[in-house]
Amino acid sequence: MKCTINRRAKFSASHRYWLPELNEAENQRLFGLCSRFPGHGHNYELYVSLEGELDEYGMVENLSNVKKVIKEEVTSQLNYAYLNDTWSEFQTTLPTTENIARVIWQKLLPHLSLVNIRLYEHPELWADYQGNNMEASLTVKTHFSAAHRLAKPELSLEENTAIYGKCARTNGHGHNYHLEVSVVGEIDSRTGMLVDLGALQEVIDQLVVEPFDHTFLNKDIPYFIDVVPTAENIALYIAQLLRSPIAELGVELDKVKLIESPNNSCEIHCRKSVGSNNFASSQEPAMVM
Repeated sequence: MKCTINRRAKFSASHRYWLPELNEAENQRLFGLCSRFPGHGHNYELYVSLEGELDEYGMVENLSNVKKVIKEEVTSQLNYAYLNDTWSEFQTTLPTTENIARVIWQKLLPHLSLVNIRLYEHPELWADYQGNNMEASLTVKTHFSAAHRLAKPELSLEENTAIYGKCARTNGHGHNYHLEVSVVGEIDSRTGMLVDLGALQEVIDQLVVEPFDHTFLNKDIPYFIDVVPTAENIALYIAQLLRSPIAELGVELDKVKLIESPNNSCEIHCRKSVGSNNFASSQEPAMVM
């Protein structure tokens, strides 16, 4: 039986998004504030995931060795570095979060049984890479506050209470929802980007955050007049809203995760629905609670 283990590491580094073959206006249009000279920095958080059979000592790999490899091959070289000048790979493809994750995979693969590299640029933006050539995923995290009531209109208060408990109370209740949207695409071999991050954020803000924030979902969002706004249904509707606009950005919606509270979250795995325009038809196999 195989087991997956994860090792965390951290490094602080700076970088700049700038292509010398473009003029200043073109770089600013393409990269925004990230094009400013001399660059900007992040406290990166790295998760290295390994998979394998347990050995006679009860380990997939000796974590002391894993720690040593990560330090020698990655963190000792990147910590307090200007990434554009650190590794030759960043001379041809810019050190975006997704491309850094890809190159870290390449550095560690000869030494470790990798299954995933996850790199956080900050707590609301991270990339995952699994060795699929130039394919990677990028996740952005945002939030909105909203109220809802869980009740089917054709049922009595007693019947709804039997199903939904306190959530059926007539005046509703609220949550600070946290939303994670993951997209999958090909890393551009020059810019290092798989999607225009500003455009992606704008789509999420315009279609979800602004319409949903500080609303009573049952009454203010027409979709939920007839659909009970459970966390599952909210996530499913968000996936429906985002799928086509995100495709227009040249990437594929991979996953929508909605965190209703520290104790309750759900995920819609959208790529499992390929070939179907009806998310509800594939709700059960695509949802993880």
